[in-house]
Amino acid sequence: MTIRFKIAALMGFLLVTFSAAAIGGYATTTSVSTWFLTLQKPSWNPPAWVLGPVWSVLYAAMAVAAWLVWMMKERGAEVRPALTIYFVQLVFNAAWSVIFFGLRRPDLALFDIGLLWLAIAICTAMFYRISRSAGWLMLLYFAWASFASALNHSIWSLNR
Repeated sequence: MTIRFKIAALMGFLLVTFSAAAIGGYATTTSVSTWFLTLQKPSWNPPAWVLGPVWSVLYAAMAVAAWLVWMMKERGAEVRPALTIYFVQLVFNAAWSVIFFGLRRPDLALFDIGLLWLAIAICTAMFYRISRSAGWLMLLYFAWASFASALNHSIWSLNR
């Protein structure tokens, strides 16, 4: 495998992963400066300026993790299911923003983020078995998704 091919594959994982971010970002812009401002939020809700940088780092880490797993193609029996769950969690990731911000439904978003959290947990474990570095990178995302799940629940509870 040539270095150009490896770099092209990394760019592909970045493109796909940041495409999920773009879908979520578009959905978020529809409500973040209007409806979202009217919601009651817990005191530990992070300031808006934190979210962009955090998510940018997380999406990059996720893409690199998936690429590291893909690089272990000789372990095909493990790699294919791990990457499948990776792409499944990306769908749940993009869907969360569409549901929470686009549809303005924190209740349904809570269900989605529960599925997302489970998919990330499974993906993280699968990635770790293939590449410890990939597992550690996904653990960052898992930690943030755990925080985001608690935040989603709190916002839903405060605004029912």
